[in-house]
Amino acid sequence: MRTYDITLTISPDLPTWPGDPGVELERVEKIEDGSNANVSRVDMGVHTGTHVDAPFHFLQDGITVDKLNLSLLTGRAYVLHLPDVEVITAAVLEEAQIPPRTRRVLFKTRNSDLWVKEEPGFQTDFVGISEDGAEYLVRRGVKLVGVDYLSVAPFKNSRPTHEKLLEAGVVIVEGLDLSEVSQGRYTIYCLPLKLANSDGAPARVILIGV
Repeated sequence: MRTYDITLTISPDLPTWPGDPGVELERVEKIEDGSNANVSRVDMGVHTGTHVDAPFHFLQDGITVDKLNLSLLTGRAYVLHLPDVEVITAAVLEEAQIPPRTRRVLFKTRNSDLWVKEEPGFQTDFVGISEDGAEYLVRRGVKLVGVDYLSVAPFKNSRPTHEKLLEAGVVIVEGLDLSEVSQGRYTIYCLPLKLANSDGAPARVILIGV
């Protein structure tokens, strides 16, 4: 079995959502300066890089990330490769033939090429899921949706897709790097930081081939 680390590396060069804090990572204590150990600090938003959206991100009465059910974040998952789509709509998903009883879907699109190319800055033309695409996934009983850019929804139209998924109890994982992963079945382990009362959290996410 092969293990795939599909987590983005957090660094000051990592693109962030417009208006969100950038990444500041620095050593504040240094052995070479006489300190007992190297110690670093990080300053960034909770939706930086590979991260989980909690319902509270878009729902005022939604639960926070520290209260998410970890059983939704681990288990069998299906990676669906959609290399030629601009928006993931219900019609696209109907044609894609997601296997029956699939509860966790990760979408690999042309977005993953952006991580390979290390495109500088935030890209607004990324592939996202439309509102009717979100409705389709909810009807199918999907409980985790993962995407390979920094939002599950298209740029400048983020609320409808997020609301449809989060209101139905679907966990959203954003900022995945699926460039080395082929379409098929895997086991996912997605563990967000346990941040008290937070609307989201960075996560380390791996896939294991089955």
